[in-house]
Amino acid sequence: MQRWKLPAISAALILASWVGSAAGHHTLGDVLMVAAALVAGWRVALSAWRALVARDIGIDALVTVAATGAILIGNYWEAAAVTFLFSVGSALEAATLDKTRSALTELIAIAPDIALLERDGQVVEVAAGEVSPGEIIIVKTGARVPVDGVVASGRGTIDQSTITGESVPVEKTVGENVYAGTISRSGFLRITATGVGADTTLARIIHRVEEAQEAKAPTQTFLEQFSRWYTPAIIVLAVVSGLVLRDLELALTLLVIGCPGALVISIPVAIVSGIGRAARDGVLIKGGEYLETAAKVDAVALDKTGTLTAGTPVLTTITPLSPHTETEVLAWAGRAEAGSEHPLAAPIVHAAKERGLDTSLAEKVESVPGKGICASVDGHEVLAGNAALFAEHGIDAGRAATIADSLAGAGHTPMLIAVDGEAIGVLAVADEIRPSAPAMITELREKGISRIVMLTGDAQPVARAVAHQAGIEEVAAQLLPEDKLDEIERLRQAGHTVAMIGDGVNDAPALASADLGVAMGAAGSAVATETADLALMSDDLMRLPHAIGLARRTLTVMRQNIALALLTVALLMTGVFAGEVTMALGMLVHEASVLLVIANAMRLPTWPEVPASQPR
Repeated sequence: MQRWKLPAISAALILASWVGSAAGHHTLGDVLMVAAALVAGWRVALSAWRALVARDIGIDALVTVAATGAILIGNYWEAAAVTFLFSVGSALEAATLDKTRSALTELIAIAPDIALLERDGQVVEVAAGEVSPGEIIIVKTGARVPVDGVVASGRGTIDQSTITGESVPVEKTVGENVYAGTISRSGFLRITATGVGADTTLARIIHRVEEAQEAKAPTQTFLEQFSRWYTPAIIVLAVVSGLVLRDLELALTLLVIGCPGALVISIPVAIVSGIGRAARDGVLIKGGEYLETAAKVDAVALDKTGTLTAGTPVLTTITPLSPHTETEVLAWAGRAEAGSEHPLAAPIVHAAKERGLDTSLAEKVESVPGKGICASVDGHEVLAGNAALFAEHGIDAGRAATIADSLAGAGHTPMLIAVDGEAIGVLAVADEIRPSAPAMITELREKGISRIVMLTGDAQPVARAVAHQAGIEEVAAQLLPEDKLDEIERLRQAGHTVAMIGDGVNDAPALASADLGVAMGAAGSAVATETADLALMSDDLMRLPHAIGLARRTLTVMRQNIALALLTVALLMTGVFAGEVTMALGMLVHEASVLLVIANAMRLPTWPEVPASQPR
């Protein structure tokens, strides 16, 4: 409320002046009116002086000169009105800017101060900042998680909308990550702390939003440069007009209504509001420059693994060869793969465990690079691999090879299984497409994105299959990191503004080369959060078209605000020369335009939320 103190005192003095004048005490009324102008204007004058020392002529200088001139020519009411309205406008502007930063305020407010900690077999309550990495934290239903960590034991559901923007609580089990500031909706969790204080994901988000809201967009930088010559130009216009027309009051009025206040505030208020709303939706935008870039994107390049797909292979099909069964094929494969370190072994072993099959280690496992594995299981020789492995052991792949070719063409990775020289079936593993991928592609097209390209190092058949499921027509497969960079440059040379979305690490060259680098699933990733131009805090792809739509809306608001500010100044100047606008009226309209610009930007937080994603 401190910001309202001076305007309130000034208002009281103005009212007292009117009362005194009405009672016939005109000298007292004039003194009180001058006092009102001094109370409301001394900070403005001080700010103007500091700016002049720094060789900058700003809005404060125009108001100070106009108010001083009004006092010198005896227009005490005009001086008080100008300074009072300017102080009220400044207070409202500051209050509204504070409101637009509400997303950041909310983030800071959710950081818990207290943690329940296990120490020496006892549960003790300590300050969250006193927790050390590696210590065990207890989180009960309804409590906020005080640190970043990994679930050590227990099961529960966590509302992590404050970090990722996900509207549906996510189930957490042993080994899964949790983040400071999220809320336990059910269950009991013991969490091993991994990030505390400034090292938490929440702290990094707060830091990034603070920086982003202060960063300037190209349009904002241009307007600041514009105001540097615009303000002196207004002073020259006022002086020349006053001398030529021999009208000092007109000159002073020109100084007041020429203040580019609405123009200067038009861009930063929109940027702060837009970035704050994006943060609330789980999208971190690095600054105003990237907000503008996102609004201009007309081509999107997407990585496949970990972006369009979940990045974790799963067993998709089991095709037994008569007279064998699915369970039999999976049982032999599960035992053989239990001792393998190959990435494709894990989904097979996991599927076998889910069916309650024995996954104990085989007596012997030999890896055959590029072909598969050969294992000894309970005295039986088990092969799991491709047709080349079968040929090496003199086994006729026959129908199994045909099935494998068909699965490979559909985008799966097939694995032939043989026991004691006989082919018994084929397993297929695939990295499944994210449920939101097709909807995201459709939404991007509806927003006018003319080119959507999938970039992947995977084989052509797999790439084509995933692209078909997602609804992407343009595919570039079997790419090395430098090849992805070339593809991005090709799109840019074709005249497109390109957004590249990837995991923030493996796709670093392409992300850096794109006009807008977008990191996927950046929650908990310090590298992605700090380096990406735009970071989607969850793995929900629908946040990308949402972010582009919000950026476009923000850019529209910027343009509307600029047009409104310039139109107001032009109309007021016309009114001044026509003799229809006084200094007080001009200041009133000017301050009204500032508030209208701010109100227009404040519509951004009402932008529709991200469509609900598929529950995990």
